[in-house]
Amino acid sequence: MKAIKFIHAADLHLDSPMVGLRHLPAQLFKRLQESTFTALENIINAAIRYEVDFVILAGDLFDGEDRSIRAQSRLMKELGRLSKRDIPVYLVHGNHDHLGGSWVKMSVPENVHVFLENVETKFYEKNDGTAVHLYGFSYSKRHVEERMIDYYEREEGADFHIGILHGHYEGSSQHGKYAPFFLKDLTSKRFDYWALGHIHQRLVLSEQPPIIYPGNPQGRNRKEQDEKGCYLVDLSSAGCSTKFINTADIVWKAVSVDCGQVRNYDDLYKVCRDIMEETRQKGKGTLLSLHIKDLSLTLDSLTEIIENGELLEILNDEEKDEASFVWVFKSDYTEAIDTNRDAYKEQGDFYSDLFSAIDRLENIDEPLEPLFQHSSARRYLSQLSADEKAELLNQAEKTILQLLHKSSF
Repeated sequence: MKAIKFIHAADLHLDSPMVGLRHLPAQLFKRLQESTFTALENIINAAIRYEVDFVILAGDLFDGEDRSIRAQSRLMKELGRLSKRDIPVYLVHGNHDHLGGSWVKMSVPENVHVFLENVETKFYEKNDGTAVHLYGFSYSKRHVEERMIDYYEREEGADFHIGILHGHYEGSSQHGKYAPFFLKDLTSKRFDYWALGHIHQRLVLSEQPPIIYPGNPQGRNRKEQDEKGCYLVDLSSAGCSTKFINTADIVWKAVSVDCGQVRNYDDLYKVCRDIMEETRQKGKGTLLSLHIKDLSLTLDSLTEIIENGELLEILNDEEKDEASFVWVFKSDYTEAIDTNRDAYKEQGDFYSDLFSAIDRLENIDEPLEPLFQHSSARRYLSQLSADEKAELLNQAEKTILQLLHKSSF
């Protein structure tokens, strides 16, 4: 039976700057800076351990077009490990590491096959004669808005056909809409597997044929939470099976802490530490955001230590030297408060007018526009999803009600 086995990874973003986290202890920040390289090493380790036929890297290997010598050197070192075991690598460059950038170019190992700016076909043949056609292209510039999928055409002469595409699935996310496609565009090509990149969330668009975003192998901020990794793919004439492999060294998590029964500092400390222990993963670091909810309005001393950062210092006191650390990088709280609008409206017209004003702010793009157009800030911002906008409005309403409650005491 004809069969192949390969690793599919994407969006490594090697040497990401990890903006806004320099307040971490030096050893933790250094480990975070190394985390994208650790994830790369874990991908290569998996390829060797599972004795794959080849590896696919579906774009954005580097975080920027001016890829550093350090990042290139680390990548070539890891790809060289595969070369020593005769494992080929097929890679495309995406919008972040496009071919039009300016950088000091390093030679790649002979086992590495780079797709150029036009869709092309590369041929792989296994020792037993199993033949594979791999189709793909690299971005020539950062903004490729053309429907490159239209240039993918199946060619005869292979047992398996694999498409590699770094692009935007229409309607899926707020990522840049580069090289866009619809699901039907991919299924119509009659390929056996689609190795996608660009979206940093693990997403299986189709199981037959398999059309998969593996997500990025290492989360780089609080929006890129939980397990991150790559896929091990077994493809044969009988079908396809996939296995997700966790490659992240640092895990981002956000947890809500129910503090409805908290009555004093000891209660608060215990419930937070319990959450920290529950999220701890052996051999991995965890960056944890705690949302303390339903804290009693009468516990002013507890809200003060949350607001002034003292709770963070206490919780993190013994974590900086832990290999499997859990570092709480952020904590906030909401007080126990009734958010039933009807109950407030019964208290007078003021609340009716307040909720009407909030509802008129359903579209918050306009008030946020100056921030997203700011020359410095916009470099670090991504467009908000509809859910994120709704959550902002919801939190704003709760904050207003909490302030009104406090002023009434």
